[in-house]
Amino acid sequence: MNAKIGIVTISDRASGGVYEDLSGPAIRAAIQDYLRSPWEEVYRLIPDEQPIIEATLRLLCDEDGCDLVLTTGGTGPARRDVTPEATAAVCDKVLDGFGEQMRAVSLQFVPTAILSRQIAGIRGQSLIINLPGKPKSIRECLDAVFPAVPYCVDLIGGAFMETREEVIKAFRPKG
Repeated sequence: MNAKIGIVTISDRASGGVYEDLSGPAIRAAIQDYLRSPWEEVYRLIPDEQPIIEATLRLLCDEDGCDLVLTTGGTGPARRDVTPEATAAVCDKVLDGFGEQMRAVSLQFVPTAILSRQIAGIRGQSLIINLPGKPKSIRECLDAVFPAVPYCVDLIGGAFMETREEVIKAFRPKG
């Protein structure tokens, strides 16, 4: 069974056509680099509106059956940044280590990483991870946490994901 991966760009301006979405394609490029096994993409471009974000996450997890949902945008301290709140509202479990690791890695590059509020959690058989909005930061954060993603997806009953070990090595316990 191919992994199904939701990619959600959350941006008022990109969803309104003010500028091109560069963040969704940055996620897509990273996953194409990482995964050896086949996967299917479900892409959404939506505004920074908590009810829309929640509905989109529910749809991707419950109806579309995504094993992994990666969001980008809406994780800062600005008034319209509500992605973590929407994610927490739809998740059964929050996995604090993802956000902690992404902030720790981002702090090596910019002191403003402490302003980032991205989280991760599980909804049913789907892992949802919030990523920052900048393409460079997306890759830095994904590089830091993706080694744990395939095993997490295994544990929640999702599709088996095989990585290209020359790019990124997934961790799975022996035995």
